[in-house]
Amino acid sequence: MTNPRKLLVILVVLAVLSSGLASCAGSSGQPGAAGQPETISVSGAFALFPMVTLWTSEYQKSHPEIRFDVQAGGAGKGMTDVLAGAVDLAMLSREVRQEELDQSAFPVPVAIDAVVATVNADNPDLEKILQTGITPQMAAGIWMDNTVTRWDQWLAGGSGEAIDVYTRADAAGAAEMWARFIGGETQEDLRGTAVNGDPGLAEAVRQDPLGIGFNNIGFAYDPGSGQQITGLRVVPIDLNGDGQITPDEDFYATRTDITQAIADRRYPFPPARELYLVTKGAPSQAVTEFLRWVLTDGQALVPGAGYVKLTDARIQSALELLK
Repeated sequence: MTNPRKLLVILVVLAVLSSGLASCAGSSGQPGAAGQPETISVSGAFALFPMVTLWTSEYQKSHPEIRFDVQAGGAGKGMTDVLAGAVDLAMLSREVRQEELDQSAFPVPVAIDAVVATVNADNPDLEKILQTGITPQMAAGIWMDNTVTRWDQWLAGGSGEAIDVYTRADAAGAAEMWARFIGGETQEDLRGTAVNGDPGLAEAVRQDPLGIGFNNIGFAYDPGSGQQITGLRVVPIDLNGDGQITPDEDFYATRTDITQAIADRRYPFPPARELYLVTKGAPSQAVTEFLRWVLTDGQALVPGAGYVKLTDARIQSALELLK
């Protein structure tokens, strides 16, 4: 049987290469002409993109009559697209807002992941960063209040160099979750150099030894090896605020380690969160059948892809929504 992580790497690369050629124009989860496959179009969160790419590839093996067009562009774009009728499904990495529910947004939870802070692996204060960790209050000083602008204001004995702060330019669930974790409410509460997309933000920090940013774990850890991305280091959270990372707080070495911590609720919510697939109004029959598969057979693929499964109770409540 194909290793899910290796398959995921291949699928994501192929999907990214082809995304510029695929069209999202027009909702298409409706029966096609006789003998023609149906196409379900999907747009949205980078956080959910690798998982949905794997799900759709596997689903097509047993449903050759269905085709998928999956494109990442941020949670905000996905929600805008689905509410405008441009796509059949939005990938969402935050809670649905009331104004979106008022426009008939229909969210179905499908998996769990998290956002993590990241720094450059060549940061001159890396050892101190990993020993000290970050608290929500310190992160607020860096991303919101502008009260922590140098590394020595965060780290005892740290360098006096300025912290280069990065955030997301596109409407992103990751940015909203990070803002909520540090005491804000929306992405607009965050300051820093704005970079488009999860891959872009990760690369900006990889290229800047004094940079700090945040990423969905799918872009902070290598999907093949499960190790932290070369050139990036994940910043641990000082959960008890004592100024040091103790062994019980140190679960970041691999993606397996952090996903287990998320599943055990040792990693805080937020910045961990549920991920959703969203339709406008009741989903079509083809989309409903796909969502049911995601919540049943599809959940078996979740751990191997580096995400956290929904609880059994949450799965059952989601299936009830689709009746």
